[in-house]
Amino acid sequence: MSDSPLKLFVAALLVAVGLTLGGFFIGKGFVDGRLGDRFVTVRGLAETEVKADLAIWPMRFVATGDDLTRVHAQLAADAEKVVQFLVRNGLPREAIEVQSLEVTDLLAQTYRSGPVDSRFILTQILVARTENVDLIASASQKVSELVDAGVVLSAEWSAGGPVYLFTGLNDVKPEMIAEATVNARLAAEQFAADSGSRLGGIRRANQGLFQILPRDNAPDMQEHKQINKTLRVVTTVEYYLDQ
Repeated sequence: MSDSPLKLFVAALLVAVGLTLGGFFIGKGFVDGRLGDRFVTVRGLAETEVKADLAIWPMRFVATGDDLTRVHAQLAADAEKVVQFLVRNGLPREAIEVQSLEVTDLLAQTYRSGPVDSRFILTQILVARTENVDLIASASQKVSELVDAGVVLSAEWSAGGPVYLFTGLNDVKPEMIAEATVNARLAAEQFAADSGSRLGGIRRANQGLFQILPRDNAPDMQEHKQINKTLRVVTTVEYYLDQ
């Protein structure tokens, strides 16, 4: 029994050492956790200019009169004039589609009031579609020839003119995402250097949406009315910061 105090002392010493070591590891875990919460959010931008690869030109023209047969014949003649105009400017016939015919009888309208100058209004829609965007752009500048030929173009559609689309977005996405990601990392590295930290791994990343913008970003300049466009993507990346 004489060695009982010694045994108790040794046991107490081991417990104390265990608590100390346990406290060290627990404390180290908290420090690492706090460091792990240190991160920086950066954005990387990538832009490139592209040219439209598809042109669509909807053309709407109108004929009016009191004799439905004559008005229809006039509209058919106007449709042929439009087709010939496009063919003359280099567009193949298979790229031209004659679409819906709309007939309006003003005398049949329930809420009509006052006299009617022309009973029937016939409207025809024709759509030209081609990958040769320069051809459509050139032809659209000569549309006054149709007016001179007596074709009545609807102001609602003719004023709009051709629409130019870029359909090759998927082909350039990988390269642009890579560029935006590189730019985001460069920004993060600069921040880490300025703050005396070391850049760690990625905490979270968001690719962002691709935007197709007008190349000439002036007031009232719409993207779909311009052949030349700007593609833009912004990626958002969070990086851990280490001491």
